[in-house]
Amino acid sequence: MNPTKSLHNLGQSLWLDNITRDLLNSGTLQRYIDELSVTGLTSNPTIFDHAIRNSADYDSDIARNESRVKAAEDLFFELALADLTRAADLLRPVFTRTDGVDGWVSLEVSPFLAHDTQRTIAAARDLSQRGGKSNLFIKIPGTKEGLPAIEAAIFAGVPINVTLLFSREQYIAAAEAYLRGVERRIEAGLNPAVASVASLFISRWDVATAGKVPAELTNRLGIAIAQRAYKAYLDLLASPRFQRAANAGARAQRLLWASTGTKDPKASDTLYVKALAAPFTINTMPEGTLKAFGQHGEIGATLAPDGGDCEKVLGAFANAGIDINALAQKLQDDGAASFDKSWNDLMACIESKSAAMRKAS
Repeated sequence: MNPTKSLHNLGQSLWLDNITRDLLNSGTLQRYIDELSVTGLTSNPTIFDHAIRNSADYDSDIARNESRVKAAEDLFFELALADLTRAADLLRPVFTRTDGVDGWVSLEVSPFLAHDTQRTIAAARDLSQRGGKSNLFIKIPGTKEGLPAIEAAIFAGVPINVTLLFSREQYIAAAEAYLRGVERRIEAGLNPAVASVASLFISRWDVATAGKVPAELTNRLGIAIAQRAYKAYLDLLASPRFQRAANAGARAQRLLWASTGTKDPKASDTLYVKALAAPFTINTMPEGTLKAFGQHGEIGATLAPDGGDCEKVLGAFANAGIDINALAQKLQDDGAASFDKSWNDLMACIESKSAAMRKAS
């Protein structure tokens, strides 16, 4: 049995953190589903920027739509939804087989809305309707301003992937926003089974502290943060509050490990996949990480429900001068800024291609 199948059988979902037109046209995504146990897919502005900038696969659609779509942002969502609805169809058998637990794809609202609650809510509802797929998550960042939008979107019945979470505290805030939306649906007599995942970013912790801590702590912070969040996740699922909601028909908001590609060239290319094996969680992997794990991955011990040695490790980082709470906020802020930059680059790429096609026509 290959390592990805073994990890799937352990109870963890393996999602691909990538989408390109070529992945769809070449049959590669279907092969990943069939051979590497991929059961979902995520995207973000950086992924689409690379996909559109580095190929001509989207040029015909840009040319066809350019005359009737005025804004680059509108044209982008046309292109992204074309890809993601195809991916959603490929994953539909998984979605059906798991009764909606798995088999999802994700599309992010404009990152420029990250600090505008009302416009985020409107965009989430609009994109969900335009996508027209029951297995399409809309991604909303778990920022302070994003939390009310998450609650409102869940209340409106929009499945949400909460992104840009970096700490236990940020995860809990997102989980509580989700629960508030679900509880409002229960009180209003609506079906509370609105799906959601909470995406905790891992590797950026280790990038941020590289060279700033003793050698024995290298590449250990992201995993310790995940262990701490995993304990909070299990505590929430066991809480009377969630169990009351579940008794009324609510579903659990699953915990998702994001940013799990190894950034340190000296470390194992499957470091975070091996370390974060845990049932009823998701690991969304870059394509290279997925293939590497499929080729030579190993499954270690599953995450300890009590967080294992995370508090000891986090204490060692504190002793080394790392302020975990301050760094979590900085990582979230930097992550939002990075997506802003990718979005600007993406819009500029689409506008440049559109202008070139107008000139050539």
